[in-house]
Amino acid sequence: MVNFIISAATFTAVLLLFGAWRLSKRGGAAKQIWLMVAAALVIFVNLAIWIAPVDNGQSLLNQTAIETRR
Repeated sequence: MVNFIISAATFTAVLLLFGAWRLSKRGGAAKQIWLMVAAALVIFVNLAIWIAPVDNGQSLLNQTAIETRR
């Protein structure tokens, strides 16, 4: 389940960036484009927090997966 959430978040962030790029090509509102880029960056930062290893070499993602199996 955790892997699905990580995959869905990554896919959503990529789609946000793609949508912002397409909107900029069509001459869309600059505010909406920057909000889409900002939302994608927030998602990527959250993913980095979950995936990056901490001091003991484990990541929050691995720890959550271990705890849900118990």
